[in-house]
Parts: sequence; structure tokens; C-alpha cells
Amino acid sequence: MTNPVVAVRERANYKEIVDALDEFGVSAVPVLDSDDRVVGVVSVADLLPKVEFPDEGPGPRLFERLRRRTARAKAAGETAGELMSSPAITTRADTTIVEAARLMEAERVKRLPVVGEEGRLAGIVTRRDLLRVYLRPDADIRADVRGEVLDKALGVGPSEVTVEVDSGVVRLAGKVERRSTAQDAVRLARTVPGVVHVVDELTYRHDDQVDIGSGRVFETRL
Repeated sequence: MTNPVVAVRERANYKEIVDALDEFGVSAVPVLDSDDRVVGVVSVADLLPKVEFPDEGPGPRLFERLRRRTARAKAAGETAGELMSSPAITTRADTTIVEAARLMEAERVKRLPVVGEEGRLAGIVTRRDLLRVYLRPDADIRADVRGEVLDKALGVGPSEVTVEVDSGVVRLAGKVERRSTAQDAVRLARTVPGVVHVVDELTYRHDDQVDIGSGRVFETRL
């Protein structure tokens, strides 16, 4: 996430919002109440109706569609509290990149204010921030897969599994003791920041997967 983050108060007027967007080169800012809680987000899209409908007088064409009625209401707004989209779609600092991306897609938003205790603003994450992780060097990705996943989490040494990384694509090769270990290695490798794809070339000596229907455990040697 980005921290510190530009934000405005509910009472910030139209010009103050425009100035903030222009000064910091952003397209939206969180709106905070007096306790620094995120209550909404105001974006360029929320500000444009005032340009589109400068005359506040009523007109029949403005009420033909819900969008135009909403735009008319936005055009009449003067403060962040009146202009913002609310409630804000927020996330937490411990949310994974995958979860944040899914939330953005589901809610059709381009950014997520990150909140801490009691909903107070801690930062903001944008679609660009989510993509930035894929700029990680292959050497750093390999170090995490080797150290955090294989060595620490699974106790699998380099003599059992080799790791190669090319443009974010991880290739795992070798033989481990159990099928579940091989599956965990692939699953956990996918969660390492910057990993685009995992090529699974792992084999195993024993199949320790349970046949759920019968309750039996298979120990299949390869």
C-alpha cells in the first residue's frame, strides 16, 4: 500500500478537493470524519457532474435515467461529504494481494483505502500497487520460495527440490517423500509475491492422500 496517503475531510469544499487531486497527481482520495475514520471516497468521476451540469435548474432530460438523476445530485454537491461515494470499500493491511484484487474486481473499484483499528485510515492500495509486486527480481522470488516455502515451511532441502525462476515463472523439480508435500510446495509457492505461475515437475515416493469415500489412506510407491 501507499503510506502516507492523501485524504480530505468531509467538509472539504469542491475547490479544495480539486486542488488536492491536482497537487498530488491522484484521481481519488479517501474522505475522513473528525475521528480519522474512512467514510467514503471522492474521485474525479464524482466531480465531473458539476462540469457536465453547471446549471442547477431542473430539466426533464435530467430525470430520464437514474444515472442522470445521480449526476444532478452530484452536481449540486459542494463538500466531500456530499460528493463522495459511500460507504467506502476498504481493506486491512494483512489482506493478501489476491484477496485485494478480487475485492476490487467484485466491487468494481480502482483503489481500496486500507484501514486499521476502528476504521482509521492507514494507507491506500491501487491497481497499480497490486501490479508493482510483479516487478520483483527473479533472484528475490527464488530466495523466498527456497527459504520461506521449502526450507522453513516444509523442511525440504535443495538436494530434494530445485527452484528456477524466469520472469516470475517458478519451476519446481525433484522428488519429495509424500504427495501432500509436493502439493503444499506448489500451493505455497504460488503465494510468494511476484510469482506469475508455478510449473510443477515434482514427484513423490508415497501417496498419502485419503480416499474420503472409504476413509482409507493410500501409500502408493512410485
